[in-house]
Amino acid sequence: MKKDLQHIQLACFSLGDKLFAVDIMRIKEIILPQKLAGLPKESELLEGVINLRGEVIPVMDMRNRFGMPKASERIPGRLLIVSLQRQMLALAVDDVLEVITVPAGEIKPAPDVIEGIGMEYVLGICFSSERMFMILDIDSLFCPSDVRQEPLRG
Repeated sequence: MKKDLQHIQLACFSLGDKLFAVDIMRIKEIILPQKLAGLPKESELLEGVINLRGEVIPVMDMRNRFGMPKASERIPGRLLIVSLQRQMLALAVDDVLEVITVPAGEIKPAPDVIEGIGMEYVLGICFSSERMFMILDIDSLFCPSDVRQEPLRG
């Protein structure tokens, strides 16, 4: 049986009133936030790490990544455990909404706008039930150089 490559399944989540989506094939699981272990040096992107069944996974607050203020009332939120090229990463989001199936041909390219407003992390845009979702390129969200911002002094 030939696999249908004409449709893409996307897991949708919210950050405030903004709606995002990621390819469901990249998500390993969705969990409630867990107790964070701190990092030796404070990071703008990473909140800390969690221990998920013996695997240490860094946690990225997506509000920080997009320069959004912290949620005013502490919402429980969710962690999307995603698979990057070399490791797992937990994305802290406000809420996971649903999984949508979108025809590949209906995904629009991201607008070609100036960098610095987060559009460099957007693969494309799709619509579902009259709502717009920005499809994220999760591989561009985090690279080791983001954490190693200062050279170590020896």
